[in-house]
Amino acid sequence: MKKIITNIVALSSIFLAVQQFSAQKTVVNREVETQNDGKMLLGHQLKEQFLKAPYSDWYVKEHDEYALDQKAIGELRKERLNSYNIIAFIGTWCEDSHRDFPRLMKILEEVGFPESKLTIIAVNRKKESPSGDEGLYNIQKVPTIILQRYGKEAGRIVEMPTTGYIERDLVEILKKNDSSVIKEIFK
Repeated sequence: MKKIITNIVALSSIFLAVQQFSAQKTVVNREVETQNDGKMLLGHQLKEQFLKAPYSDWYVKEHDEYALDQKAIGELRKERLNSYNIIAFIGTWCEDSHRDFPRLMKILEEVGFPESKLTIIAVNRKKESPSGDEGLYNIQKVPTIILQRYGKEAGRIVEMPTTGYIERDLVEILKKNDSSVIKEIFK
């Protein structure tokens, strides 16, 4: 019995060490040069990276010109978007990402969404990233915006918002999720 406990402790220690080591290996703001697409972001990114050329050419224009749906913004605040985590998969080569990612960022800024709860992952044309995160989330198209709560997916927006507005789609996800939570409580 003592040997089993010792083995469990040893394996747990190894597992934690591997987790810490791999967490430290995440490269942020990786940029690569491609023959067909020129400069491209790949992997985990910070918002500031999009304010640099050549990404700022499309990011700043779309961000600044987008007119927010203030009613939906009010709903996002009321429905507590900040209690979720958001993972955004984008392609810096993708026109849909050029349109919707800056809009998402403007929405998140408007509601005061904490940057610590946002993960931005840039993928190549094959929808791959260095960390392989796209496989965990079954990413087929970009942009894909995933909302998570308590480690579970609450909903996603794939390629284009169904309502035509990201903020309206986010409200629908939050309301749907809240009603399913209430149903679970009263089962």
